[in-house]
Amino acid sequence: MTPQQVGAVGIVGTGAVGQAVATTLVASGICERLLVASRTREQAAALVADLDDMRQSTASPVQPEARRVADLIGCHAVVVAARAAFTNNCAADVRMGGVAANAPVIRALGTALRGYQGTVLVVTNPVDLMTRLFVETSGCPRVYGIGSNLDSARYRLTLARLLDAPATAVHGHVIGEHGDGAVVCASSTTVNGTPAAVPLAEVRAELRTRPGRISAGVGRTRSGPAGAVLSTLRKALGLVDGTEELTCEHRGDWLGIPLRFTAGRPVACLPALDADEDAQLAATATKLRGAYQALRPSGPAPNSLETM
Repeated sequence: MTPQQVGAVGIVGTGAVGQAVATTLVASGICERLLVASRTREQAAALVADLDDMRQSTASPVQPEARRVADLIGCHAVVVAARAAFTNNCAADVRMGGVAANAPVIRALGTALRGYQGTVLVVTNPVDLMTRLFVETSGCPRVYGIGSNLDSARYRLTLARLLDAPATAVHGHVIGEHGDGAVVCASSTTVNGTPAAVPLAEVRAELRTRPGRISAGVGRTRSGPAGAVLSTLRKALGLVDGTEELTCEHRGDWLGIPLRFTAGRPVACLPALDADEDAQLAATATKLRGAYQALRPSGPAPNSLETM
């Protein structure tokens, strides 16, 4: 095992996003073993066979293995990319459209991984609610939601294009909800260390329409979330230091905020907000709190997840 590697990472879910995440992790060499679990053993085994083919061609050091969810307890980290089968007909608040279908899946996983002490990254939407549901079901101490960091990456790319600047020169965050309640931290955004004049209307339009354009063209966003997972794992597992915008508990609510990781230990580093941004964040917190209360996290776990 190299200094830029951990022993084992687990992933639950072999759909479009799970496949992209698994492929990215095998290609990255971040771990010695990648344990794949899914709704059925056949799904997990099929993805592992495909990953093995790629591993042979690329000489990746990562060994993929088909396992049950219970086998992931010994992993350094577990990525939750499971999704129920449902049709999302929402025209607005699209990510919220999966809440009723995905909540039983996340509740079942939280029950199966109760007491797990490693790092959990939740990708399943609506990610802010599903992260909180997983935490409160499982009791796991290190759970983060992937969402606001993808929004932040899109923000930096968009602003770089609009201002004709390199994306690496843009420093700024999108926080709050991974969805319609996202808060663009324009007042603290800089380009080459200088406060930026952010064209908010254009930025918000791009953040609102970009996921739909990707999904319309290729069926689902997958590469972006996979990149966010890899970047976050490197920081959360202490392989590199840096900042990621992640869903976590903040002042009693669960929403996306920047976390600075040093040797794998996170510290909240929320930027200074102007009055409008502060009001937006408060409204988002209220929205997510109400949506979670309406979720009523109770009832039996689904019995269709045979890998549990």
